[in-house]
Amino acid sequence: MKKEDKALTIEKIKQTLSEYSVVYLAETTSLNAERTTDLRRAAFKAGIKMMVVKNTLLKKAMEQLDVDYSGLYGSLAGSTTLLLSNTGNAPAKLIKGFRQKKETIPAFKAAYVEETVFVGEQNLEALCNLKSKNELIADVVALLQSPAKNVISALQSGAGKLHGILETLSKKEQ
Repeated sequence: MKKEDKALTIEKIKQTLSEYSVVYLAETTSLNAERTTDLRRAAFKAGIKMMVVKNTLLKKAMEQLDVDYSGLYGSLAGSTTLLLSNTGNAPAKLIKGFRQKKETIPAFKAAYVEETVFVGEQNLEALCNLKSKNELIADVVALLQSPAKNVISALQSGAGKLHGILETLSKKEQ
């Protein structure tokens, strides 16, 4: 590859990395063409960008960005497939869901999620259970709304009881 082509490829990788907040590194070389196509389709449906890149070019692109990807450098060995997303757990769920029983392909290498680096296959389950920022915000909003809903429900229930008592008393006096 010519030096100019490498520079253009590094620039393209940098631009792509800057568009996403979540970076997963996976190994997909032992997948056949049909399974690779299925993985690409599943990634597209899940809103995940999938790219196969050369490790040296990826490392150079990562070094030129403001984000500290240094924890991922040790995982840049062999063939590397990038899975990029803006949802922290989407690529992990894709990898886990794509695997069949007892299959280890695609193999999870490492991930950069919310300024944290996860390295090794043992972290895949934890990443699958990781909630996204929007899911956490929704949980907090639901928790904040719960006491207010309880108060309103109690007031409405009390008003209904009071109305029933007054109605019963008014009928007795007649």
